[in-house]
Amino acid sequence: MSNLRYILSNYFRLSVATVSFIVMGIILFAILVSNVTPNVVDVNVYERAPRDIQSPITIPLEEQTEARKRLAEENVKNEYTFNNDIAFEQADAMKILINTIISINKTEEKKKDDEPLLTREQKIDQLEDYIDTSEISDETFDTLFRASETELTNVRNLGPDVVNSVLEEPIMVEEVDGKKDEAVRLIRENGNLSYSLRNATEEITRTFIIANRTLDTEKTRQKRKEASEKVEEVFIREGEVLVKSGSVITPEIYERLKMVGLLDQEMKTYPYYGLFLFVLLVMAGLYYFMKEERKKEHFRKYVTIYALLFTLTLVVMKLISISTEIGLNSLMYLVPVAAGAMMIKMLFNEELAVVSSVIFALSAALIFNEQTTGNFNFIMSLYVLFNAISGIVFLGKTQQRSKILQAGFFVSFIAILTVASVLLLQNGKFTSWQIGLDLGCAALSGFISAVLTLGLLPVIESSFNILSVTKLIELSNPNHPILRKVLMEAPGTYHHSIMVANLSEAACESIGANGLLARVGSYYHDVGKTKRPHFFIENQMNMENPHDKIAPQLSKTIITAHPYDGADMLRADKIPKEIIDIAEQHHGTTLLKFFYHKATQLTEKEVAESDFRYPGPKAQTKEVAIIGISDAVEAAVRSLSKPTPIKIDQIIRKIINDRLEDGQFDECDLTLKELDTVAKTLTETLQGIFHSRIEYPEETKKVEKQ
Repeated sequence: MSNLRYILSNYFRLSVATVSFIVMGIILFAILVSNVTPNVVDVNVYERAPRDIQSPITIPLEEQTEARKRLAEENVKNEYTFNNDIAFEQADAMKILINTIISINKTEEKKKDDEPLLTREQKIDQLEDYIDTSEISDETFDTLFRASETELTNVRNLGPDVVNSVLEEPIMVEEVDGKKDEAVRLIRENGNLSYSLRNATEEITRTFIIANRTLDTEKTRQKRKEASEKVEEVFIREGEVLVKSGSVITPEIYERLKMVGLLDQEMKTYPYYGLFLFVLLVMAGLYYFMKEERKKEHFRKYVTIYALLFTLTLVVMKLISISTEIGLNSLMYLVPVAAGAMMIKMLFNEELAVVSSVIFALSAALIFNEQTTGNFNFIMSLYVLFNAISGIVFLGKTQQRSKILQAGFFVSFIAILTVASVLLLQNGKFTSWQIGLDLGCAALSGFISAVLTLGLLPVIESSFNILSVTKLIELSNPNHPILRKVLMEAPGTYHHSIMVANLSEAACESIGANGLLARVGSYYHDVGKTKRPHFFIENQMNMENPHDKIAPQLSKTIITAHPYDGADMLRADKIPKEIIDIAEQHHGTTLLKFFYHKATQLTEKEVAESDFRYPGPKAQTKEVAIIGISDAVEAAVRSLSKPTPIKIDQIIRKIINDRLEDGQFDECDLTLKELDTVAKTLTETLQGIFHSRIEYPEETKKVEKQ
């Protein structure tokens, strides 16, 4: 039954959260829908324009761009590559060919009379690897196969030299035939060969003359591509005046108006689909960002407050944007978006405040787009983002209300700088009146943000029963009935709680946690001890320890009951849940080592550790974890007879390491670096409390006289 109740409760909590996000999405859509409705003009060809008509978007003119690219490519000349290695390669190939022929002829000469000679075709087959034999006549092969070694040596000396000489210069494909004729001329001028052998040499040499400067298609293609890419794309730019007031609308201008969508009289649905996707992305991102908070019981209240602040901020921006339509554009700089960001930070956390600031900035780009030709006013988006972030940053880690007003002045300063930078970057001609009005509205935005935050924060806190700073200060009053009960019935516990409060507050503030919450929570963390005060050592003054007369199991039951007795007492008195959680969780599931060891000594049976542990839960927040550490540290250091800085530091780090190894920090987000900072802070604080007293000279003399 309890499981079913938990499932239903969890389902209901998530359903309420989902509905809240849907409502926020609907409100955001409703606020932005008028800002994405397309603008149209009712004009015809050869009419005069009723006003200056500007392009609402930037679109490319593809046909004009392609025409320019084709012209650029046509102007690029072909690229050629000269391979100077071809001369050596071809000359070397001709040498190998002649050497092969010499080798074939020698082999034939050495054959005996009874051995068959190779036919012409068989000999030619051996040369196919070195030359295209189809280009050489049979007469040439016969001449070469009949030539003596000396004659072939002359051919080998002459032919490759001619090939190398001719191919040293660049030769295009169309120049090859002329170069072959040049090679023939050189052979005739320099050769001392027989007529038939010379003809054969000329024919063979011609085949080795090839083009060595060829068209580099890849390089040419790359050059043309580079030339094409350098051509700037032709655009109709956003804000470009397509036709001036009173000018005749030519067919070309009319076509341009049509291209940018200014002539579409039919209802366009695409912008609304785009807005729907924008809202869906924003809400889905927020929902995912709050995934950890969705698991907590207070999530319904959490999301309700956030939805209220989110909606209020957007509505204020929308109202201000409507007021700018009367012509006072400077009013948009009054937008107090920093108020929403600061309240979200103080009521929730800094991460959510930053995410919300980005959403406000994106929304502002659409809300204030009446001042631009396009759909987005990026200047206003930047202004809103800087304002919101500056408020969050200046508030820092503190929870002091006094800093809100200071943050307002800081926001004003950043707003003035942002507006000034925008005016300077635009390089426009502005009147002194306009500049002063813009900067004045920017300055007022920070002040208004601070006033709204100071005024609305207490209202929200009281309306939703949030544990505010004011409430914490009220609970810290020593005259509070519960604290007076602790003081009267368990004075040792009261003083112990004061010490824990001092330690935990300092430690929390050192890592940016809520120090005030830790102090007040420490005052109430041990109120359960008032149920059986004498069973706790700090209240045992001049009396026997009652635990000496009872079994360790009973002692364990009494000791481990005090966090839950205290939580019940606090619930009955309607103390805020955060304080109740501290009372209930500050011991986590730690082991009562003293009574556990006592139990193991009294029996030979194995005693389970789990029987002597607090039931939990473990600390869920940094503040609870630090109060638990401070509670253990205060008791341990108080038990030292002569505390020294080294002993204090050692015992603090041992307690922290034991709890870390025991998994007591697994469910809170304390880091190792923060634990080290906590240890140092606790050491410094305790050294200040247990410092050695200086012995003055006069007192020393008195002691010596005695």
